[in-house]
Amino acid sequence: MRQQGDGMRQAIELMFFAYRDFTGEADAILTAYGFGRAHHRAIYFVGRNPGVAVNELLAILKITKQSLARVLGQLIEEGYIRQESDPQDRRRRLLSLTDKGRRLEALLTERQSRRIRRAFDAAGIGADAGFMRVLEAMIDDRGAVRLSGED
Repeated sequence: MRQQGDGMRQAIELMFFAYRDFTGEADAILTAYGFGRAHHRAIYFVGRNPGVAVNELLAILKITKQSLARVLGQLIEEGYIRQESDPQDRRRRLLSLTDKGRRLEALLTERQSRRIRRAFDAAGIGADAGFMRVLEAMIDDRGAVRLSGED
């Protein structure tokens, strides 16, 4: 007889292994650039939100200002992210990807998209919608998350 928690434990283990493999290929690419996952998240979300203010990016990533400063400093210095002052409020710094940053973001996103597409195809019709509902339900502050196509 199965213990009540076995299904949840399997789900937790599958989540760990899926995340490991989802990030693994991107991690290998990032390592070649001298970057880590924090760099990837910054590049991804700046790419998804061109002109995002530093404070808004902090809210999206939920990391400390110090951690973001280190990551952003490197990405700006190496030419992946451009930082400009907001014309309406010179104190606000707005971020966008450079061409170099867009190329790296596209490479990383293409690899991860390919993996997700293969999984959706293997899982069958309707699996993508169910998967999206599960992920959304796992997010604590759904109101703070703005997805592509939502406005």
